[in-house]
Amino acid sequence: MTHNTHGILKANLSTITALQRLLDPALAVVLMFAIAHVSGVYWETSTQLFALTSFLVILPVFKAMGLYRPYRSLAPRLLGLRLLMGWLVVLGILFFIGFATKTSAYFSRILVLTWVVTVPIALFTCHLLIWRLLGYLRSLGHNSKFAVIAGVNSTSLNLANQIWEHRDLGIHLQGFFDHLRPDQLPDVPVIGTLQQLPDYVRAHHIDIVYIATATDGNDDSVTALLEALQDTTACVYFVPSLLLFNLMHGRSYEINGVPLISIWEIPFSDLQYFCKRTIDIVVSGLTLAIISPVMAIIALGIKLSSPGPILFKQRRYGLNGHEIVVYKFRTMTVMEDGKTVQQVKRGDRRITRFGAFLRKTSLDELPQFLNVWQGQMSLVGPRPHAVAHNEQYRKLIPGYMLRHKVKPGITGWAQINGCRGETDTLDKMEKRIEYDLEYLKNWSLGLDLKILLRTAFVFLNDQNAY
Repeated sequence: MTHNTHGILKANLSTITALQRLLDPALAVVLMFAIAHVSGVYWETSTQLFALTSFLVILPVFKAMGLYRPYRSLAPRLLGLRLLMGWLVVLGILFFIGFATKTSAYFSRILVLTWVVTVPIALFTCHLLIWRLLGYLRSLGHNSKFAVIAGVNSTSLNLANQIWEHRDLGIHLQGFFDHLRPDQLPDVPVIGTLQQLPDYVRAHHIDIVYIATATDGNDDSVTALLEALQDTTACVYFVPSLLLFNLMHGRSYEINGVPLISIWEIPFSDLQYFCKRTIDIVVSGLTLAIISPVMAIIALGIKLSSPGPILFKQRRYGLNGHEIVVYKFRTMTVMEDGKTVQQVKRGDRRITRFGAFLRKTSLDELPQFLNVWQGQMSLVGPRPHAVAHNEQYRKLIPGYMLRHKVKPGITGWAQINGCRGETDTLDKMEKRIEYDLEYLKNWSLGLDLKILLRTAFVFLNDQNAY
């Protein structure tokens, strides 16, 4: 058996990672120089400062977007979304700097616009070529790793399925070792017993051993196995049995050497939160400025069509379960916000005629851009529910309150997947919460952008709004 585990890629991993992170800003600067040369723009001091600023901005932003995770775990579609979102953030920062310093007038419009369009295309092409090259090299056996799993149970079988289904990981799973004999587990590729595992690892030059065998505090078999594996060169990983939990991210930490694995936590870093909040402020502020005439007309229509206030203010749960007041245009003849709140049904007599139009077109949600601008809500996130509904469903649906680890949103992953409108059965609410938790587990700025782009199409064709 031939193994190519200590090739050029693996031996120079840190150098390759550093070069990869420098490649993107360097390519952007080279493109700026080339465009300036072709368009006849003089490479003066202001342009040089613009290039240097771009270089320094791209480095941390692209890293925060997760662009430099291992290619074997990053699909081209996800790579493209992260690259596009990262580029939009970079442009926002650069334009803000130009506006704040009043230097935007010094740059050639042809140079800037051409550069803005060509850079993401060039970067994605470059990343895609590298992705395909590395995939091709792994298919030839380069930089591959050979692994075995200790223990046969639901945890280890799930791990094996992930390895088998994702060949681009470059991990070749040889089989399992367990307390039971191979003939007792006919449907699982069991190579031998746990006692035979260390000898097999040495004889076959195994790179990785995943220990997923069930144990308790009094079981010495795993301790003995670990001691025996110290006499090999294999990397050993312990696979905790956390499949019973709906992990948000499963990051690993340590406190003074004590290992920790996160089960539930905030899904983004401080820098990612800053980027998300910046987008919320800019977009909500611009939106409010643009739609203010529309909101004034709607306010007048509400006042003329039925007695009562223009805005409906309802207590809902925000970030970390703290109560917030969410604004909506009033669409009903009642203002329910007590211990019991009756959900709106199709043909509900409490809805005014003008209110029905607002609900159908989702125009009643427009005041929530004020909530976003104030920082109580976000553009994208789990939809906020009435306090009465939160107290009801938190007792019925496991993990219900985890959706409050982020700010509620005007739109969300559940809404664009059809979970909008009345939740008159427990199954409907469970499905909505399932999508909310999926959003938290897979959050990225690229996913937020995808949700925003799909929201308009969903709302225009949605039949559940009434």
